[in-house]
Amino acid sequence: MRARRIVTSLTVVTSLAAALGIGYALGDDPGARPPAAPPITLANADLTVASSCADLLDSYVERALAEVGPYGWGDTVYSEAMSGADAAAPADAAESARSTVSTSRSTSAESGTNVQEAGVDESDVVKVAGSLLVRLREGELLAYDVSGEEPSLLSATRLDDARGSNGWVGDPGGELLLVDGRAVVVGTSAGASSTTITTVDLADPTAPAVVDATTVGGRASAVRLHGDVVRVVVHNSLPQLDFAMPEGTLGELRARMRNRALVRDTTLADWLPTVAGDPVVDCADVAVPEDSEVAVGTTTVLALDPADPTALTTDAVATDSDISYFSTDRFYLAAASPQWGWIDCMDCRPGGMPMPDGTTPLFAFALEGTDTTYVASGEVEGTIADRWSMDAVGGSLRVALGPSSETGDFNSVVILREEGADLVEDGRVDGLGVGEEIKSVRWFDDLAIVVTFRQTDPLYAVDLSDATEPRLLGELKIPGFSDYLHPLGERRLIGMGQDASLRGVTRGAQAALFDVTDLADPRQIDVVRYDDGTWAAAGGDPRQFAWLPDRRVALTVVSRSGRVGMTGWVSVLSLADGSMDNRMVEVEHGTDVDAVRLVPLASGEVVLVTGDDVTFFDL
Repeated sequence: MRARRIVTSLTVVTSLAAALGIGYALGDDPGARPPAAPPITLANADLTVASSCADLLDSYVERALAEVGPYGWGDTVYSEAMSGADAAAPADAAESARSTVSTSRSTSAESGTNVQEAGVDESDVVKVAGSLLVRLREGELLAYDVSGEEPSLLSATRLDDARGSNGWVGDPGGELLLVDGRAVVVGTSAGASSTTITTVDLADPTAPAVVDATTVGGRASAVRLHGDVVRVVVHNSLPQLDFAMPEGTLGELRARMRNRALVRDTTLADWLPTVAGDPVVDCADVAVPEDSEVAVGTTTVLALDPADPTALTTDAVATDSDISYFSTDRFYLAAASPQWGWIDCMDCRPGGMPMPDGTTPLFAFALEGTDTTYVASGEVEGTIADRWSMDAVGGSLRVALGPSSETGDFNSVVILREEGADLVEDGRVDGLGVGEEIKSVRWFDDLAIVVTFRQTDPLYAVDLSDATEPRLLGELKIPGFSDYLHPLGERRLIGMGQDASLRGVTRGAQAALFDVTDLADPRQIDVVRYDDGTWAAAGGDPRQFAWLPDRRVALTVVSRSGRVGMTGWVSVLSLADGSMDNRMVEVEHGTDVDAVRLVPLASGEVVLVTGDDVTFFDL
């Protein structure tokens, strides 16, 4: 295997180390030290830097010892199925992920993906650039010409190192981005123990060439594109160790002692992402949280330019959290308490049993080129469900918070600003949805629309124009709830979610049309109710929704599970005069329903991608 040019960025730690007066010897060659970045004054020292690799390992071990018991990690019986490290996600993991909070300022990127943040493309199983459409299908990269009367297959390239995120039959084999004539494919192994980043040159789409394939130890949770820089968020959780199980007299005591000895014998390769067994992150590039209550592990941002994919830039925080959000110039990481369960796909909300602490630490990093630079941190009282609960605009971070042990039984919207190295609270609105759960959030420059649910669906309009005094403008209570909200111009929103009885019992999918002309009095002006037992797929994956503004048509996937199988339809919602007309088109069956995409083209055509076919969709 040829040598990899793994380049570590010291932007975070040179700033941190300078502020803390810590020096690093990076090798015998004095020239190995990069020019120091301007030091950041740490007003709170929420993140620190270990003085050596040995001290970094000690910090991992010390925190991990508090998590190990006679059965392994945690105080209860631990199994490989719980770890998510060597087992595929349970069959109901996808269902649990469907409760995810949606959505931010999402829009259809030029690549055809309905994304969270305008200007930040997200990985998907399908991408388009001009007349070229590229998709992943069971580990194969398929290139199509979509300029003719029908899409035509140009090539099929097998990516042996690209594995699906869960190993299910029909899994696409990862996700991809298109960057300047190259595809970057990111696939996490079935056991979630490694991630392969494959770069494919598509200069001649009839004969693609694999340029590089790098396998990194760890699980990918998010892939983003800023300009021509691809960023991959990789997680290393508590390592799998050969833990003892209690047996005989004093069994639990002996097992605990042996298990703690195993933790003490770990190396940095057990805690950091690796390539060919060696850590890709310098010890000096790992920022360690001062809060000992955050989950033990490592979250690493790997950045690369597909023009030179062997040069990886890496920055890491010594905590494991899937709750992160990218704006156009910031990366925010919400450090969560330990959580036992599973992750079944990139960008999905964790399943299993969360363990919410009273407060949630937040870390902010600036993005410039391939650098990811620590700039500020703070904490909020309450819980952050996932990336859709965060939004950045005009130098402010806005967060939708659920209740915790430090709050009342209500939801809140909080606005934070960077002040030196601190994230400080500017303003907040409390008391949203008392006793209810946040189901969806839509952020605008000066407005937040928040939907909560228990028995009815309160929709709250929150004025954010004054960051120091956000205020509740109006609310609407209706049966059911919206998992996903999408703007249809300045005065309309469509919400995809679930219909429910007045007792809160869900019945089937629904599409609701809202008039927000008067924010003090938002109204539901039309609703399409689908058959009992159906599900609006955009609630779990907004990439299964497309809005065609010129046609005033929304396209979304609706599915229903039968006794043994699943059927998927495209719901064609035509809007006119404040009402919606619905047409259902059956398009797919089985697990391939989750991979159905509707890709708008610049020509006005829409490509329908199903399990086996790529065709133009008849509008």
